[in-house]
Amino acid sequence: MADRIVLQGVSGRGTHGVLDFEKRDGQTFVVDVTMTCDLERAGRTDDLAATVNYAEVAADVVARIAGPSFDLIERLAEVIADDVLRHDLVELVEVVVHKPEAPVGQPFTDVQVRIERANAAAVVVALGSNLGDRGETLASALAALRDVPGLTVTGVSSIVETDPVGGPEQPPYLNAVVVGRSAAAPDVLLEELHRIEAAHGRTREIHWGARTLDLDLIQFGAPGGAREVVSDDPRLTLPHPRAVERAFVLGPWKDVDPRATLRVAPGDGGIRPVSEVLDAISPDLDAAGVRPGPRWEHQ
Repeated sequence: MADRIVLQGVSGRGTHGVLDFEKRDGQTFVVDVTMTCDLERAGRTDDLAATVNYAEVAADVVARIAGPSFDLIERLAEVIADDVLRHDLVELVEVVVHKPEAPVGQPFTDVQVRIERANAAAVVVALGSNLGDRGETLASALAALRDVPGLTVTGVSSIVETDPVGGPEQPPYLNAVVVGRSAAAPDVLLEELHRIEAAHGRTREIHWGARTLDLDLIQFGAPGGAREVVSDDPRLTLPHPRAVERAFVLGPWKDVDPRATLRVAPGDGGIRPVSEVLDAISPDLDAAGVRPGPRWEHQ
């Protein structure tokens, strides 16, 4: 039988709902989290590092309840599941969000949404385009990423416009970052990224030249986690060797995942928050040639 950690009845006050008074006045939400994971090592060693700190999970749940408002509790459940799946030890999570004060209009005892999500390697993909209809190209590429087998897109950054770095003279780029989970191996995922690039007319005649679409696999697996892949193979270098230098990657990455970390050097000591790396290379994005871009044409 699979081992489980069950956290029941985590409650907080939030403003999730469609109606105006729900967003204005707020109400109580209650969340149950069931994490399926292998706890044999924790049981044999009594080592906290071999299990999931459920106090941290509870704090994340309360932060989500009290955080930015969503219209649907389905969305609240989804972001809570994403938070839990940051823990590599968790293979499967079930999240139940209860809304006992929901404006149902009929006698009831509870309304709940229950979702189940499997874990996979956390991945980061950077998108860029500076030829043609750049916004439409990014939107089309995002739609294609959502259709990649084994890839679950969990977050999309805002779009930024970026002055080109290196290479010949060329138009400014639109850039964004997508985060997700991949059940496919990194080389398989990279092949899918190249396929999407080719479908959008990407060619590689000029190094660092203008392009209709650029999809870079920045990171595969959480740094220091069991699913992390580190590779110096020229065909698949992970993490991306120049991500630590690129404000147009780090800025959108921080936007979509403020808690993200990045491996900046070999060994565990080389793992740092993306926000710190960004501040170190360019605390002023505008000075680095990175400025707010257009809104997504469609997501």
